[in-house]
Amino acid sequence: MIRGGNTTEITSFISVGFSDFPRIIAMLFVVFLLIYMTTLTWNMCLIILIRIYAHLHTPMYFFLSNLSFIDICYVSATASKMLYNFFQNQKIITYVGCLVQSLVFLTMGLSESCLMTVMAYDLYAAICNPLLYSSIMSPTLCGQMVLGSYMAGLSGSLSQVCAMLQLHFCGPNVIHHFFCDMPQLLVLSCTDTFFLQLLTIVLTMIFGIVNALVIMISYVYIVISIMKITSAKGRSKAFNTCASHLTAVSLFYTASVFVYLSSSTGSSSSFDRFASVFYTMVIPMVNPLVYSLRNKEIKETLKRLQKRRRYC
Repeated sequence: MIRGGNTTEITSFISVGFSDFPRIIAMLFVVFLLIYMTTLTWNMCLIILIRIYAHLHTPMYFFLSNLSFIDICYVSATASKMLYNFFQNQKIITYVGCLVQSLVFLTMGLSESCLMTVMAYDLYAAICNPLLYSSIMSPTLCGQMVLGSYMAGLSGSLSQVCAMLQLHFCGPNVIHHFFCDMPQLLVLSCTDTFFLQLLTIVLTMIFGIVNALVIMISYVYIVISIMKITSAKGRSKAFNTCASHLTAVSLFYTASVFVYLSSSTGSSSSFDRFASVFYTMVIPMVNPLVYSLRNKEIKETLKRLQKRRRYC
């Protein structure tokens, strides 16, 4: 803390984490560590698999590898510090560290929202315009769309973090969460947070509602195109192509909306913290599994890799 005049400026925060569950703290650590390691392993394996096999060098798998990269950064932004704090007496995070954590977490979350929209457009192009798909989804356009997703996410998070720099914290400095979440920081501020709250609402509308609408419109056209397919096998194949993405989108937006509504007041109950674990750790772990189990090419590639290992 830095004292100036009659005010006290907070330079660090104390994270409560899951310290209010002392009897199961060791079990929680093991569970969260396993989830974190599984998330890193599955996503890294998916990136490597897509990288080394040429037949997976298509727009869909290019976007999928970037989704895995985002999930790795997304889960690491919160889980690494949370796991480190489990057995620390003083669960302290500096003000700068809190800003950096918020920046990385928000950037990856907003980028994932944009990338989900890009993947919906890729499915729209593949199913609604199959003959023109190669010319529409050129490598240049794919690269620009992914770069645009990252830049949009970074711009949105930077605007929020820059607005946070205008806030002053003069006590208390206890965050009732396991990471520096925006609603909990707003409650601790001793200055007016109206602008930051307004900015958060605007960004939520842009990255949440607009992206969700674009995805919904894409799927309307996709469903119309699928229903025009005469063969049952063709319709089944088209639906299977969309199923993985639709499942991932549903999980992402359902969890985000639920946690956003429950934490909008800034209070954080034990249930809210465990719910946050679901969208910060469980969903990044599940995403590669969702895409792998319903993807014929990835399953065949894994079988081929397994046969090669047996042969060697």
